[in-house]
Amino acid sequence: MKVLSVAEKPDAAKNIAGYLSHGTSRRREGFSKYNKIFEFNVQLWGQNCQMLMTSVSGHLLGYDFTNAYRKWHSCHPLSLFDAPVSKRCMEENYENIKRTLEREARFCNALIIWTDCDREGENIGFEIIQVCQAVKSNIRVYRAKFSEITRPSVERALQNLAQPDKAMSDAVDVRSELDLRIGAAFTRFQTLRLQKVFPNTLGDLLISYGSCQFPTLGFVVERFLAIDRFKSEPYWKLKVMDDREGISVEFRWARVRLFEKIPCQIFLDMCLEQPEATVEKVTCKPKSKWRPLPLDTIELEKQGSRKLRINAKETMRIAERLYTQGFISYPRTETNIFPKELNLRSLVEQQVNNQEWGNFAQNLLESGITPRQGKKSDQAHPPIHPIKYTDNLYGNEAKVYEFVVRHFLACLSKNAEGRETLVEIDIAGEKFKANGLEIIAKNYLDVYIYETWNNKQIHSYEQRQVFRPTSIDMMEEKTSAPNLLTEAELIALMDKHGIGTDATHADHIDTIKSRQYVGLTDTQHFMPGKLGIGLVMGYDNMGFQMSKPHLRADLEKDLQLICENKKNPNEVLQNQINKYREVFQVAIERANLIDDSLAHYLDERPLQTEQIQLNTPVVTSIFKCPKCGSDMVLKQRRQGRGKYITCMGYPECTNVIWFPEAVEDVEVLNETCNRCTENIHKLKFKLVRNMIPMYGTSHTTCIGCDTVFNEMLNIKEDCIKQTGRTNYTVHNNTRDTLNSTSSTSQSTSNTFQSRSIQPVSNSTGFVRNNNNVGLIGTSAISSDRPNTQNQNSNISQPNSSNRSNTVNRSTISDNRENHFSWINTRDFNNPENRASQSTFRNSRNTNNVKDIWGNTDNNAEIICHCHETAIQLTVRKDGPNKGRLFYKCAKPQGSGCNFFLWGSDSAESNTENEHSTWGSSWNRNNDSAGHFSGAGTSNNDWGNPSTNDVMCNCNQPARKLMVHKDGPNKGRHFYGCPKGVNSTCNFFKWADEDDTNDSHMDWSNSTARGIGNKARSKFSQRGNAPKRPKLTGGKRKCGNCGLEGHTRKKCPNNAMD
Repeated sequence: MKVLSVAEKPDAAKNIAGYLSHGTSRRREGFSKYNKIFEFNVQLWGQNCQMLMTSVSGHLLGYDFTNAYRKWHSCHPLSLFDAPVSKRCMEENYENIKRTLEREARFCNALIIWTDCDREGENIGFEIIQVCQAVKSNIRVYRAKFSEITRPSVERALQNLAQPDKAMSDAVDVRSELDLRIGAAFTRFQTLRLQKVFPNTLGDLLISYGSCQFPTLGFVVERFLAIDRFKSEPYWKLKVMDDREGISVEFRWARVRLFEKIPCQIFLDMCLEQPEATVEKVTCKPKSKWRPLPLDTIELEKQGSRKLRINAKETMRIAERLYTQGFISYPRTETNIFPKELNLRSLVEQQVNNQEWGNFAQNLLESGITPRQGKKSDQAHPPIHPIKYTDNLYGNEAKVYEFVVRHFLACLSKNAEGRETLVEIDIAGEKFKANGLEIIAKNYLDVYIYETWNNKQIHSYEQRQVFRPTSIDMMEEKTSAPNLLTEAELIALMDKHGIGTDATHADHIDTIKSRQYVGLTDTQHFMPGKLGIGLVMGYDNMGFQMSKPHLRADLEKDLQLICENKKNPNEVLQNQINKYREVFQVAIERANLIDDSLAHYLDERPLQTEQIQLNTPVVTSIFKCPKCGSDMVLKQRRQGRGKYITCMGYPECTNVIWFPEAVEDVEVLNETCNRCTENIHKLKFKLVRNMIPMYGTSHTTCIGCDTVFNEMLNIKEDCIKQTGRTNYTVHNNTRDTLNSTSSTSQSTSNTFQSRSIQPVSNSTGFVRNNNNVGLIGTSAISSDRPNTQNQNSNISQPNSSNRSNTVNRSTISDNRENHFSWINTRDFNNPENRASQSTFRNSRNTNNVKDIWGNTDNNAEIICHCHETAIQLTVRKDGPNKGRLFYKCAKPQGSGCNFFLWGSDSAESNTENEHSTWGSSWNRNNDSAGHFSGAGTSNNDWGNPSTNDVMCNCNQPARKLMVHKDGPNKGRHFYGCPKGVNSTCNFFKWADEDDTNDSHMDWSNSTARGIGNKARSKFSQRGNAPKRPKLTGGKRKCGNCGLEGHTRKKCPNNAMD
């Protein structure tokens, strides 16, 4: 059995492998030159297992935005609060580590996580699990729990494997994602704006923001301002001295001090008049100096800065190295209580041979170990203590190790003991006090050289003793401002207010130093920089407590509750995002306050701030991508004019909606559609004149429900909404089979012979009349048409090179045989049957066309996409459609389909053209073939058999449409190419024009009157209505209306439109 073990650091993997293998492990290389693989055999689960021990280097994966949001100018910073994020390898070496894990995990049966037993370690463990399970989903996962890398500890951990803690990992994920979103949004905003406002001073600086680093900066600024605003005041006090026998004793005034000189002078005069002092009370009592508590991370950082003069970040780096080398226990712990099972005596015995503290350790063993116990425990790690003796360390490593050892021995020893004497005297009614101290036993102070406790000699006084003091004086002094913060004091404040954790305090302090927000005045005290104090004051002037710890402290509390399974991580994440988003929106509006604040501290006048704008406009999410859930936004094309709607999850998600050149511009409105449940924003389209006559030059709509307009632009419904449809493809072969791309294909597929299937509208409804069921093609236009730019489905015409056609599952249901029958294309190609090509050959229906298709004028029953009876309603809103009947799905909005049908459309489709024959194989070169044309408002089918023999430029039956936009052409019918506006055909003809001369002309033939495809192909680029071919010897005709006597520029239709 093969077992893969993964540690958090290379040194840890090496040492753990050494202990478990008893020094017999074999080393080999991985893809990363820093992370080796150690192989050895070990007894586990009652059998001999081959173990592979390797490591990561901290976090393997990190949160990052998708490609669309990574570039600073790709989006407005505000959008980063909702931008999609994912975890990925952030560096090349991490990719190599990932490859090593993937390779090894494929051949292993189990995975053991040996990362540090804290929040971060647990999260790193789940990153390892994610990578390994991606290549082997059934690999068993275990967690090794340990606090020190020693042979007993790791062997005990191996025999007591547990499960990883998902809650702890979730807390880290929430914190990491918040840090990314908040930090990136504010950092981009600050940097992009302030670099322009102060180009000379801040032009090349990164002005970062972090929800932990900013409150840390706030502590430094708050102390600095307290000093800066401090006003010293004089005060006066009395001092009594008793100098004799070589001992000087100072008595302190019980009133301490007075801020008025005259009253103090009066008290002095009274004492000088009666200078005899009477001893009123003498108290002697034992005095102790407490030994230190067991060492935790925060105390190590503070004492490292105070006593060792090593900054916190360097102290922790050294401590981690000592830990991985097996010299000390895990250095990131909040515990200051030694567990009962820890053998302290054996640890002390290791230190008896040291020349400096060996004697103290020996005495401690003889006198007895009495550890001082604190009150904190993280239930994960014991206090920091030495676990192996060494005397081969140098430099700061030796200093840190020595401190850990001395602190450990001190907290196991006894308190320092002494005797304190308190003396109270009276002079002219004024009380004074003095104290003395005699050290009896130093105890822990003998080894703990970082603290002192000195004797303070005092005379031997007795009660009611009277003596004359040497002097009685009035002293004038001044109040003094507090000192600047030291690193130890700053860490204490961060710990007190819950900013960061013991593992991150040093990192936050290092960040504000590297950003030049703060500096050190004497290598010890923090002084805010001009940029740092300017930012803090700017946000404070907005009324936000950004530099105060409250926001971050609330988050740290929530993270702890997540670890305890008391809060949902998703709820915490969303609540925190909402809080900071509101602050960010106001910060953008009041950004000039930051400018003014910085101008006060920087030696540069700001530029005109009202003219400073971010070059990253706010990108409004039109709707959520139905494929990945990211935002769908409007973008400008890189080359050429025009816009398109794309998914911000690109390149992971390739959902896109291309607009044809008929669309000059698109604007996203703040208004959302009240018909769509997806909160889709309405769009305002600016259209090229006469390209889509029924809409004119401007049209405002919702692409989520305007199926007619979507068909005109060839916008697929599944690019906007989750349709739940399955595409079926018919391959014209010897045996053509309808293949489903979904897992339900077995129950829904059917086999056809020699069928050429034309597409059906996904909005098509059904009509029941006299028990005859047929299709009504008047509700919407098929979104499955070919599109040169938005080719989401491949629909081939008959006799074309592409022999596959796509049919929507929204029309072909599992029980579709009960609704319609398939048309036999051989019947359509038979000349005897061409006259009846509009008849849908249903095995149950042998009536006339109206009986087959249904007649809505004869109390027909309209069936929606849910196969339920549609309800009939009347338009009541003022407008051109007021009073008009229409049909819609009877189910409540959001629970049904998007079926919609004008009541007049169905009648019109039946009476005028016997509308909507559903598919056939047409012979393009046979002039006797039936032709399709549309009528009314449907515009949704490929056409009907028409008595008007009108062919478009690509030799297809033209589609008959009607203008609905208010204007002189409203109600007027026209013909267009059935392929839609994206077709290169660009055919257009008014239905009422005289076409006796050229209605049957094949304009696609390059020999026809000298006009070829090359001349026509420029139409879509010009954005004008197609010009009719110029006949030989004829007069020039208008490109707009086709009439003689004027040009397109002077066409009267231009003024009317």
